Amino acid sequence: MQLVYVDESYCKVCYYVVALLVPDTEAQALTTALDTVVRQATKSYNSIRPTAELHGYDLFQGKGDWEPIKLMPRARIGVYDRALCVIADHDVKVIIRGVLTQQLHDHARQPHTVALAHLLECCDEHLEAMNDLGLVIADEPGQANQQSEYRADLRRYQDIDNLGYHRRRITRIVDTIHFAPSSASRLVQAVDLIAFLHHRIKTTPETADARAVRANAALWQRIQSRVTHCYCWRP
Repeated sequence: MQLVYVDESYCKVCYYVVALLVPDTEAQALTTALDTVVRQATKSYNSIRPTAELHGYDLFQGKGDWEPIKLMPRARIGVYDRALCVIADHDVKVIIRGVLTQQLHDHARQPHTVALAHLLECCDEHLEAMNDLGLVIADEPGQANQQSEYRADLRRYQDIDNLGYHRRRITRIVDTIHFAPSSASRLVQAVDLIAFLHHRIKTTPETADARAVRANAALWQRIQSRVTHCYCWRP
């Protein structure tokens, strides 16, 4: 069984949904490794709590649990780097799907619906190739009614042809979409780190500070080998 952790990162220009596929045999080990990353940070910086969440935005900007070291950007990026390294050290796979939001307006479809359909289809194809099944676990959306909408979408894709890129019926993803608060799951936090960084790289302007561009690229290099599919649809 593959645990398929899903998170999103978006702006006015593009909408990305990312899946981190973790074999059930790897889940506990990866959780422990990410706990260790945070514990190491608490030893180095007493103001960081052992329960601190590994969020991409907070680590980059020095917000939330990482505000106590806001003036220590190298320290925060170091934590980000170590977290990505331990993720890549495990037998995981990353699948990324996106859509250009502005072009989608002419199609009268919501960007999240499109990107999620494409992502689930890619995950289903990957699971079929592995002769395995997947259980989807997503970060809790901001609005409660969105959970019901996303679950209904998956059920429709399981019953009839998908709205995905190849319009295949979803057969390898079992049950429904399960939602978990990021505070309760290091693996939800793990996919958040990947989704945020990927979106940041794709939307960083060419005029951005060269040091920031190099730092982003160096971080992405840590996880690149685990990415099996990455595509942004241009309607």
